[in-house]
Amino acid sequence: MNRLSSTHIVYLVALATIIAGTVLVGSAGRNFFSPGNVSDILTGTSILGFIAIGQTLVILVGSLDLSVPYVISLSSLIGAGIMANQPGNILPAVLAALLVSALIGLANGAVVAGLQVHGFIATLGMGLIVSGYLGSNYQGSAGQAPLAFRLIGATGIGPVPVSTLIMLACAAVVLLMLNTTRLGHAMYAVGGDASVARMSGVRTRTPVIAAHVICSTMAGLAGLLLAARLGVGSPTIGSQGGYDLLSIAAVVLGGTLLAGGKGSLIGTLGGVLIFAMLDNIMSVLQVNPFLKDVVRGIVIVVAVAVYARRKVVHRPARFGRGPAHDDDAPPPGPGTSRQGGPSRGDGTGARDEVSA
Repeated sequence: MNRLSSTHIVYLVALATIIAGTVLVGSAGRNFFSPGNVSDILTGTSILGFIAIGQTLVILVGSLDLSVPYVISLSSLIGAGIMANQPGNILPAVLAALLVSALIGLANGAVVAGLQVHGFIATLGMGLIVSGYLGSNYQGSAGQAPLAFRLIGATGIGPVPVSTLIMLACAAVVLLMLNTTRLGHAMYAVGGDASVARMSGVRTRTPVIAAHVICSTMAGLAGLLLAARLGVGSPTIGSQGGYDLLSIAAVVLGGTLLAGGKGSLIGTLGGVLIFAMLDNIMSVLQVNPFLKDVVRGIVIVVAVAVYARRKVVHRPARFGRGPAHDDDAPPPGPGTSRQGGPSRGDGTGARDEVSA
């Protein structure tokens, strides 16, 4: 019998969370599946979902992005500032906010790929630069979003918010890119082993830069959505939400390796859903905010421990009869390199593990 993949595990955990939420919320006299509660959960997935989609790409190529909370804040300020409560300024404001966000991602990618600076350090430095700019130029909320733009964050189709539909549409586009384009395949290859990818003819800088650009653009979208909800831009809205660490946690919970080269965007969305449901359950139960962080931390540690144990326990003998495979990797087929090349037969982008 085939073992469950990381994606299957995360959705089984999500199902268990739904069952636990139904019982716990019911004990508090509420209905977990009421339209209002479902809408709250899906709303919670929107912001974190945008950021986690981009963070998945960055982690797949073996990098990180810690600048996303500051990009969120900057995007909300640029968008709300240009709109200035004028419906006619919505399109220019959105384009300007996304362009600035993409340029920040381009700078991050250029430093990581061109100067060979680890993404942790490069994006931390960029985050401090943007944070300094925000702190020195904004003392509080600024700008104002017009009603037509605020409706994006306040309306929905039934219990499903429009913001969640936009996030899922972005996820579908990124998933299509990962599974069907040369760029997506290169992201898996570079994250799996940059040296092997380079010797195979892959331009290793392009996937890294593209991943960072997409990640920052997604953070810019999240900032615009927060501006739609609040009606104004805020210089602290991103950092207060802790979206950098939460997005990394959602990606890891979804089964993507921090080392890069293996992961699934579908799994990431499952991780985002789990965090959204946990926050909703704890809010209904009026759990202490500090205890919420304890619960999140336990979930993250347990998830990483389970994935690590699966990888160690099922590793074949070092001098076995053939190369080993990761838990999500399919048998190598035509065009699959046993020296660490990408294997995409299952759509998760898992790569073969090399036996010495």
